[in-house]
Amino acid sequence: MTPHSQTDLAQMIADAKGPLRIIGGGTRAIGRVIGETLDMSAMSGITLYEPGALTLVAKAGTSVAGIEETLAAQNQRLAFEPMDHRTLLGTEGTPTIGGVAAANVSGPRRIAVGAARDFMLGVRFVDGAGNIIKNGGRVMKNVTGYDLVKLMTGAYGTLGVLTEVSLKVLPAVETTLSLTLNGLDDAMAIKAMSAALSSPYEVTGVAHDPSTATTHFRFEGFAASVAYRAAELTKKLSAFGTAAEAQTDWTAIRDVHAFANNQGDVWRISVKPSDAAALTAKLGATAVQYDWGGGLIWALTPEGHDLRTAMGGTAGHATLIRGKGCGPTFHPEPAPIAAITAGLRAKFDPRNILNTGIMS
Repeated sequence: MTPHSQTDLAQMIADAKGPLRIIGGGTRAIGRVIGETLDMSAMSGITLYEPGALTLVAKAGTSVAGIEETLAAQNQRLAFEPMDHRTLLGTEGTPTIGGVAAANVSGPRRIAVGAARDFMLGVRFVDGAGNIIKNGGRVMKNVTGYDLVKLMTGAYGTLGVLTEVSLKVLPAVETTLSLTLNGLDDAMAIKAMSAALSSPYEVTGVAHDPSTATTHFRFEGFAASVAYRAAELTKKLSAFGTAAEAQTDWTAIRDVHAFANNQGDVWRISVKPSDAAALTAKLGATAVQYDWGGGLIWALTPEGHDLRTAMGGTAGHATLIRGKGCGPTFHPEPAPIAAITAGLRAKFDPRNILNTGIMS
């Protein structure tokens, strides 16, 4: 099924006799989704763009590349730099803004500016009963009652099918500069990254690759400011070694290119940075990468190995991004949260037809 309008979509959902598998660009095959395909790619196009107000409204099937091209023409950008999963997952298609919103997809800059969820101003969607719902607006301060915008961002289509999103955008940066420290083990690298994040020098990317023992720090902004901040952070990091300017491929870091051609399952783990090094030591992973100062761990494991059993009492959660794994795709929720989740799904999708099975 391929709806061309919100009304079409509402009727298709209302008439559905069984589960629906919602896709946009088809670039993220995450979770065990069953059902007839509901293809949102025909509902595309930017419906409003006001550069002066830093606001953009687009239909859910609009390509991220198209949005970024439109923004670049006005020297603006999506500040949360959404990850492109195609290289890691070996998929094709075109990433869409609806998919980005549905999965709350965010890149290395999240540590500085926030996640995709923090830039969402409003949504239109159709719930599991076929009702058309609008929430939020086109400015940051909205009196909206229940904040369904935040609820829908990251719900993976289980509460409703997004048809349109309103986003806050930001100006592009004048200059980007990266520093690299060499030779640190995981524990020391996380201490260095934490030192950078706790400094006043505004890093917008902090990552560590154990395979090359390289720790990366990114600065963005006006040239004079970038040069000053990089010089000052170099002094602060001297306790860990000599940080030198380097050409760092932040797209490769964002999209985890290092794991793309390696056999095995890929996990995305969110933890406190202070727990990251000790946790990875007991995961049984064949390779790891750290982003967000150690708060995000990418782990490559043998196929069918559920590394969540090794997390023990470590606070955090792990999601299976690539592979069949063992157990549910998403981290099991504590009983009180699971009860809230079930209640929300019963309200927004009473027939349990939207992306059925994605959370299992």
